Amino acid sequence: MTHITGRDLIVAGFPTGPEFGNALEHARTNNLQGDALVEWVNKNKPSPRMQLQNPPELIVNLEAATADEIDNRHKVIETMKVVMRTPTVEAGVVMPDACPAGPVGTIPVGGVIAARGAIHPGMHSADICCSMMVTEFEDSDPLKILDAIHAVTHFGPGGRPNGKRFTLSPKLSDAMRENPFLSSNKALQLATEHMGTQGDGNHFAYVGINMCGNVCLVTHHGSRGPGAFLYSNAIKLAERMTRKVAEGVLKQNAWIPFDTQEGADYWAALQLIRKWTKANHSCLHDAAADVAGVKVSGRLWNEHNFVFQDDDLFYHAKGATPVHNAFLPDTEGVQIVPLNMTQPILLIEGHKTDRNLGFAPHGAGRNMSRTQHRKSIVGMTDAEVFAKETTGIDARFWCGNIDVTELPSAYKDGPNVRRQMEEMGLAKVVDEIQPFGAIMAGDWERDAPWRKKKAS
Repeated sequence: MTHITGRDLIVAGFPTGPEFGNALEHARTNNLQGDALVEWVNKNKPSPRMQLQNPPELIVNLEAATADEIDNRHKVIETMKVVMRTPTVEAGVVMPDACPAGPVGTIPVGGVIAARGAIHPGMHSADICCSMMVTEFEDSDPLKILDAIHAVTHFGPGGRPNGKRFTLSPKLSDAMRENPFLSSNKALQLATEHMGTQGDGNHFAYVGINMCGNVCLVTHHGSRGPGAFLYSNAIKLAERMTRKVAEGVLKQNAWIPFDTQEGADYWAALQLIRKWTKANHSCLHDAAADVAGVKVSGRLWNEHNFVFQDDDLFYHAKGATPVHNAFLPDTEGVQIVPLNMTQPILLIEGHKTDRNLGFAPHGAGRNMSRTQHRKSIVGMTDAEVFAKETTGIDARFWCGNIDVTELPSAYKDGPNVRRQMEEMGLAKVVDEIQPFGAIMAGDWERDAPWRKKKAS
């Protein structure tokens, strides 16, 4: 083996990077020198690594008037412009409900990114396929439906214990076993245990009455453990694949090329998680209908945290409701947008324009973090804030502890978000579900064993 140095390889034209070590070993093993080394390098050196780009134009559908709104808008634009330096990105838009969701360079809630030939796990986040479902009932009482969903749902961490689980479809289970991203025993265990669970945070069960006078059950949650498991594996793979072809890309903006086997497998895994999440909503709605003894007359479902394909472009919606027909494989066009527990849930329709890229807001959004909001409440107990802000509805926290960061004051003004959506031509409201009551997880961490141990 000839002692060829790394400098010899660089002088011959081979760039430094992940493939440099193997190239140097090959050159030494095959005694490549002089013209032979240059010829081999010219044939085998990797393509030039992609660099961060000047960001494309950002479309901003976000007004600001108050100090909090102005600060929020500035932070949203700042982080989106960093995201859009990623070399795969061709377009970006922010919605009226936009707010930051991590360090600068992380796609914000209410952000949409169009990337050419690439799927970015960090741009849909761990809460893959966070989504909404509405079921309409005939001749029903709203309190009966609210009590029924309260009896059958499950909020908080983890899954359901043995004896209280819903059945995972054998067909879906078999499909997961055949996908490299979801075939592990851990993924299948999570898919079984988390079926029929809603998690925590801003996820909810809501009961109200639509414009026809019918009672509706609305749920909001994502793919729970199976989605988080898929994301964890995908973001690591994306980092490894991106390091080979690009420089300077932030971890959260790494991608999996769609035209690779890994890309095809990941896209298939996303579709399986989509099916699991829809089934997760459906089993709760069906169980509530069974407990209440009522007949289902209609049902809608849509995700608002997912990746959508249109030709070679992949639209990453981090909290944005799709309205473009190409993004709606199982709906006739009506989509679901919640605001807060005391305000109506909007049913909307829209179409793709240059201003919305095929999306509308997914909710009211926030102007400040949960911690900031909690600190802003002075002179009132949690119970007093709860009583003041939930007057007129049957509001419940599943764990029994009030979570003030999920009360209406924690969110932007819903009517203002709706006004911006309609005035900017993002979508139009075609129906409303007026609130009767809502259930959320509540502050389950207050009674968590680790917190009690720390307090003692």
